[in-house]
Amino acid sequence: MKQEDSRTIVFDDATIARLLQDTDKQTINRFKVRLVSEYKLLEELDAKKTLTFRNATIGKLMEIVNIEQVYIENKFDEWFFYKYELQEEEEIFLKELVTKNRLTLTYYNEQTLTIKFIGQLLNKVNFSNKHIKDWYGYKMECELNDYILKGEPDFVVATGIEVPKKPYFFLQEYKRAINPTGNPQDQVLAAMLAAMTLNNTNTIRGGYIIGRLWNFITLEKLENGNYEYFVSNGFDCLKFIDLKQIYINLQAVKFLFCK
Repeated sequence: MKQEDSRTIVFDDATIARLLQDTDKQTINRFKVRLVSEYKLLEELDAKKTLTFRNATIGKLMEIVNIEQVYIENKFDEWFFYKYELQEEEEIFLKELVTKNRLTLTYYNEQTLTIKFIGQLLNKVNFSNKHIKDWYGYKMECELNDYILKGEPDFVVATGIEVPKKPYFFLQEYKRAINPTGNPQDQVLAAMLAAMTLNNTNTIRGGYIIGRLWNFITLEKLENGNYEYFVSNGFDCLKFIDLKQIYINLQAVKFLFCK
């Protein structure tokens, strides 16, 4: 077996001069300064910790910012009481969506759930207009308090032409259930934190889906720099009355908050 060479390479004057033969001393000195600068930059990058959205937990997020969940009874009133009148065609669509998936949705894997149910519902809401559109799996990254937050949100409503620019709303993790590899609530919170940092905004909204249950979230940044988030009660998408409310909530996002 070849023995590992543990010798350290030293960039002293002689070594650099040998590497840069026939180069004047002034150029060598500039090269040394640049080399030291680049090394310090690498040290700084290594010092920054990275957290992906997929690996986010509330405990890890609390290491980055001061964040806590708060309950206010009427927090979602403006959002959920938005007056949107369903057309007959929309009611028929929602009833058929429940009927087609009632007996099987619980067993769907993530991809099947997305294609057979969630994607159809989001397409029906139709977030695309001249100002915004829906984006799926696009990368997002920001620096926040010496951490790098990055990931690919499952769904985001945002401005932009080739890539999302200003996000307004997130949906995350079309899972059958919470599992040891991640909690969709914490994952969407991480994406929302990144969006708030990139856009320098104080409020953003989102939601997460676990099988048949949908929850919505509002995240706010306070004047003191702390964060509060509010989680709605769950909606069962296999109950028509709940699916109707989910649909109205999504329409409200488009008309109330995407400005």
